This record gives sequence, C-alpha cells and structure tokens, in this order.
Amino acid sequence: MVARSESEPTTMKNRTAGERKSERELVVTRTFDCPARIAFEAWTKPELFKRWWVPKSFGVSLLSFDADIRVGGKYRLVFDSDAANPMEFFGTYLEVTPHSRLVWTNDEGDDGGTVTTVTFEEKGGKTLLVIHDLYPSKEALDAAIASGSTCGMNETLEQLDDLLVTLRASVGPS
Repeated sequence: MVARSESEPTTMKNRTAGERKSERELVVTRTFDCPARIAFEAWTKPELFKRWWVPKSFGVSLLSFDADIRVGGKYRLVFDSDAANPMEFFGTYLEVTPHSRLVWTNDEGDDGGTVTTVTFEEKGGKTLLVIHDLYPSKEALDAAIASGSTCGMNETLEQLDDLLVTLRASVGPS
C-alpha cells in the first residue's frame, strides 16, 4: 500500500462487484462517475462499444459490432479469436429504454440462451450500472464460469471507466 500525503487528491477507482444470485443468475455492479446518458451511449454506439468491450488481456479483438438497438432489433459481435473461424455472438434486443435499460438475448448457444439486462441508475451525476445475466440453466452458468468467459468483466468495466472519463471530459459537466 502506498502512503498518500494530505495534499494529493483522493482518486479512488470505482470497484466492480460480481455475485452469483441464484443457480441461474450472475449480477455485476459498478458505479461510474458520469451521467447515465454518457454510460448508455458507450453501450449503444458501436464505435464507442468497440473501444472497451473486450478485455485487453484476452488477446482477442472485436472486429465488428453491428447493432440495430431497438426492441426487436438484432446485434452481432465478431471476434478474431481464430483467423479461420472468427467467434460470433448474436441476439435480439427485448427492451431499449434510453439512458436507463437494455435487455437482450444471447442466441449463439443451443441451450436457449442467456438474457442480459443492463440498467443505468443515475444519482448525483454518477451512474450505478447493474448487469444481470439470467442463464437458461444452472449447468449453463456453471459452464460459463468454468470456461472463464465471466472472469474478464472487472477488466472490461475498468476499460469502460477509462473511456467514460475521456467522454465526460470531452462533453464537459452535465
């Protein structure tokens, strides 16, 4: 631990918290120092989303993010995990409430797919982000955890935090 002098600013990074809420539910939360509209844009504008979504430590790039972000609209993510066989994820938006809620399906699996709900709750210029994944079964969540696919969320949200600091600085105070 590094000692801090009284004259230094207290810059404390926000923390990501993840918890298995039930046999089928995984919930991740984090507070961001920006208005909900800026955080929501980072999730819904492909050019912003591509800048933070993939943990850098994974050594994978997000090649494309095509999204029609409206109820019934589709999305498709393509990763360069293997040049011969890029990895694809896709689904459908079930709910889109600007600046407060996104719900989509993850349809690439044969198990009925996970439903992801992301909420953005603004209080005092900060946004509480809650990511709620509802897996089709206990086995599907167990498999996701065992595969390591859920372990990068802290790094991903750190990258989002860095982007949001930049975006907030560029638009000024809300």
